[in-house]
Amino acid sequence: MERYRSFSRVLTEQFGGPVRKISLDAGFSCPHRKGSEGGCTYCDAWGSGTGASRQGRSISDQIAAAISREAAARKPAGAFLAYFQAHTNTFAPVPTLRSRFEEALTDPRVVGLSIGTRPDCLPEPVLDLLDELNRRTCLWVELGLQSAHDETLRRVNRGHTVAQFADAVERCHARGIRVCAHVIFGLPGETREMMRDTARFLASLGIDGVKFHSLYLVPATQMEREYRRVPFPLLSQQEYAEIVADALERLPPEAVIQRLTGDPPRTIPAEPPWTRDKVGTLALIRRELARRDSFQGALYRG
Repeated sequence: MERYRSFSRVLTEQFGGPVRKISLDAGFSCPHRKGSEGGCTYCDAWGSGTGASRQGRSISDQIAAAISREAAARKPAGAFLAYFQAHTNTFAPVPTLRSRFEEALTDPRVVGLSIGTRPDCLPEPVLDLLDELNRRTCLWVELGLQSAHDETLRRVNRGHTVAQFADAVERCHARGIRVCAHVIFGLPGETREMMRDTARFLASLGIDGVKFHSLYLVPATQMEREYRRVPFPLLSQQEYAEIVADALERLPPEAVIQRLTGDPPRTIPAEPPWTRDKVGTLALIRRELARRDSFQGALYRG
């Protein structure tokens, strides 16, 4: 029994077979990082990217290499989503954005786009482009929220408000564009009830999808330095599993769960260490839902 609506199942139903994501680095930066504030305290210089663009690798090259790796590692998928992941993927002139997105779609194996960005980086001309793409392909816009509490967003220096996130979702939904929210559980100062509030907030927006991430400390980031000076509590693996179960219960049953936990890059030390154990974390989440005999939407009040 699947107790939540997984992205893999949704894509398989839509395309008739397995669909996998390819993470891309399009060479964009971040407006928040370019300002005087210095970016989010948990973010490293790569902005969740691979650095492939700095190495001179085109979008087409990255896609071809990723598909080859997939084929060597496991049973090949017949279709792929191009995931523009690194930094803010709407922070560029519209012609540049169009060029990068269209390049990804030239590969016949790419059946859609996931575009990661910030809620304060969706001006109307960019939404016009996304609207056009949404009419032609499977499109997801991935918006970083992290927490539904402005005090937390200020503490981690997100550079936007909860109200700006809600406005961005509303403007995407007005054009029929699906939105996947990114959430981090375990941010400093947050209680379990605050994390539940974030799930309730997303439910109130009619969010289309959610990615859950556990907080892990990236070396040389501002947050990691703050933790070394004045440590704050980090979630245990079991605590994280229980909080994800709490959130799933409060989300609409039709919301697509794109991710249940994050993956620290293998090139950095993991803090806390359990965040390396993705398989174990997923098993604990499923076990917690089974223990409760619960499921996504069990406590949703639409």
